[in-house]
Amino acid sequence: MKDSAKYAKIVEWSEEDQCYIGSAPGLIYGGCHGDDEQRVFEELCQIVEEAIELYRKEGIPLPPATSSRDFANRMQSIA
Repeated sequence: MKDSAKYAKIVEWSEEDQCYIGSAPGLIYGGCHGDDEQRVFEELCQIVEEAIELYRKEGIPLPPATSSRDFANRMQSIA
């Protein structure tokens, strides 16, 4: 499994911004946005790969994984 698969990637529609917003909570601050949901997801995946590469290059341990079922259950309790 690639390290990037260990991180939840979220793409959702923003009524306020009138575009799709992509984020990877726990790994990157910020994200990406655009009018095409699939392109936003593809860009987000690339950003996640680049973030992981930067962590490694700087010798910083990766944050805890967020794609596990436990993470999804915790998020549901917040909503």
